[in-house]
Amino acid sequence: MYNVAYVHDDKCIAEKGCRLCIMYCPEADCIKLNTEKMKAEVITHRCKGCDLCKVVCSTHNAISMHPVDSKTGKIILEAEEGQTAGLGQAYAG
Repeated sequence: MYNVAYVHDDKCIAEKGCRLCIMYCPEADCIKLNTEKMKAEVITHRCKGCDLCKVVCSTHNAISMHPVDSKTGKIILEAEEGQTAGLGQAYAG
């Protein structure tokens, strides 16, 4: 199993102008602004689990990392966070 980012809408303050996770994510089009909710939204299949978005959101703790079920592709929110990929590991082949 690998981890992906998950945005907790109740903690996300993107509507107030914070878009740090979107700006700092190294994967293109991985975190976008949902203009209906005005919250950050992770495109799960693009997320490499590098943890950078969680680091830049540490003030609000709106992002957590969770494992993904490899068969269904769904985030397992109730599962404990697994080992985070190092940035180099996340982007290796």
